[in-house]
Amino acid sequence: RGLNYYTGAIFEVAAPKEVNMGSIGGGGRYDDLTGIFGLDDVSGVGISFGLDRIYLVLEELKLFPEAINRSLDVLCLNFGEKESVASLKLVTELRNNGVKADIYPTAVKMQKQFKYADKREVPYVILLGEKELTVGTFVVKNMTTGNQDTFKISEVNTFISML
Repeated sequence: RGLNYYTGAIFEVAAPKEVNMGSIGGGGRYDDLTGIFGLDDVSGVGISFGLDRIYLVLEELKLFPEAINRSLDVLCLNFGEKESVASLKLVTELRNNGVKADIYPTAVKMQKQFKYADKREVPYVILLGEKELTVGTFVVKNMTTGNQDTFKISEVNTFISML
């Protein structure tokens, strides 16, 4: 977050000490920030929160009800911006076919994403990384057996029929 437009008090909202996370929000006072938009002499105070960061804090503190923890059939891991766009299309296709699917909110280490899937008792995890994107496939890991199968993105219905 840039600090150069604040002219008065600046504040930051931090996660609890027991959570390894920086700030989850912040803001401050600014004089005449609206001047760059043509509205001179207007002061203000603003605040913003990072919803993905708040979600991760709530998860780490185990503040979600148990019913939420077992609500997914499929979780797509997040490999980065380019891959997450393709994963989001895949998740949309799965959802349109009645599958409870989601994508991990940030591209953190795979170990953390798998741990999250384990904690939520997600039966299937989809891996759609750079390699898979290049060849037009996705890998499905059965979290119970550990088996992995590869499917063509164009044939997602084959995977859906297995669920």
